[in-house]
Amino acid sequence: MNFHPVVRALGYTLLTLAIAAVVWLFGSAHAAWATLVLGLLLQLAYHLRQWIALERWARNPSPATELVGSGVWSEPFAHLYRHERDLRRQIAYWQEELARFGAAGQALTVGAIIVGEGWRIEWCNRMAEQQLGLNQQTDIGEPITHLVRQPLFLNYLTAGDFAAPLQMRSERAGDALLSVHVIAYGKKRQLIQITDITQTERVDQMRRDFVANVSHELRTPLTVLHGFIETLRELDLNPEERNHYLGIMAEQSDRMQRIVQELLLLSTMEAAPPPPTDERINMTSLLDKLRRDAEALSNGQHQVELIQGCHADLFGSEGEITSALSNLVSNAVRYTPAGGSIRIHWSSSAEGAEFAVEDTGIGIDPAHIPRLTERFYRVDRGRSRESGGTGLGLAIVKHAITRHQASLHIHSKPGQGSCFAVRFPAARVAL
Repeated sequence: MNFHPVVRALGYTLLTLAIAAVVWLFGSAHAAWATLVLGLLLQLAYHLRQWIALERWARNPSPATELVGSGVWSEPFAHLYRHERDLRRQIAYWQEELARFGAAGQALTVGAIIVGEGWRIEWCNRMAEQQLGLNQQTDIGEPITHLVRQPLFLNYLTAGDFAAPLQMRSERAGDALLSVHVIAYGKKRQLIQITDITQTERVDQMRRDFVANVSHELRTPLTVLHGFIETLRELDLNPEERNHYLGIMAEQSDRMQRIVQELLLLSTMEAAPPPPTDERINMTSLLDKLRRDAEALSNGQHQVELIQGCHADLFGSEGEITSALSNLVSNAVRYTPAGGSIRIHWSSSAEGAEFAVEDTGIGIDPAHIPRLTERFYRVDRGRSRESGGTGLGLAIVKHAITRHQASLHIHSKPGQGSCFAVRFPAARVAL
């Protein structure tokens, strides 16, 4: 039978007493007492030895060092050893889980800071470091109010009203616009969540500008049309005057139609699937068409030259590429005074192919170049309208070539002309 260790230890003591009693009965009392003392001392020495072994192991408990006992100590030692081994397994498991959650927190694309009482930082991720200029190595335990001294941020935390997030500019992340939201959880703990909304705000601003620009661009021709319609209604005009007014109205109507058509083209490209990679565009034919269109638009006022340095074709959407390249050529004609020249270049190399339009026109101030591809952006609004531009041409160019993994490069100097070059990657070039 497997008795409890305490019962077995008690049994050994009773056995010693029984042996001493037998010695008493058949021997002398001195012998009995000697037997009893000796038996108890042996048991004490045994238990002391086991206790020392336990004490040594307990100083540095490790599942690698097995705790082995003998006799009545074998079972308790085995229980302790198994308990230590299971406890370490649980600790290792939870440490691994904690590390996994910590890694997930570090991988977040939003800043996250856990603060305790007194706004003391308990943990933060790398994104929060970048956004607020914190340091995980030195700032843990420090009040965040001592580290981020922006008045808007401090007032937001002090007020304690976190129903709506705070929007503020970062002093450490390139003047990024941040949205700060404080979420209370646990006991006297808060999670500070920081989201970079710079791009969202930029998109919203572009949307507002777009709506404002469309309204402005359509309001002018509509005002003209409305004015002439009222004139035709109220005044008795001779045929020559009537035809003059009708001609102006037709021009404004055509202008509105071009704006709408180009807006629809941009919208169609944004919603369309990626351009094909197996549809071959005959560039020799397209280049000849571009040259003829330029000569027709120029009406003999410019020297138009096509320099075709290769016979490479492109893979992609012929309609989108034609629209993009036509816009570049027509712009060169429109913004080059009479007597100037326009050169259309087509060349290829191991890196890809390049289409370039070079003119001797009015040129562009370098300060305007970064914004030229924005919708409705114009360097000179008056000159653009006179030339028949809608302000959407270069936006169409940029969108169309980006869909073909190409890039637009602009070089220009006021009074010295411009060069617009589209560089296509080798994957889009068909030799």
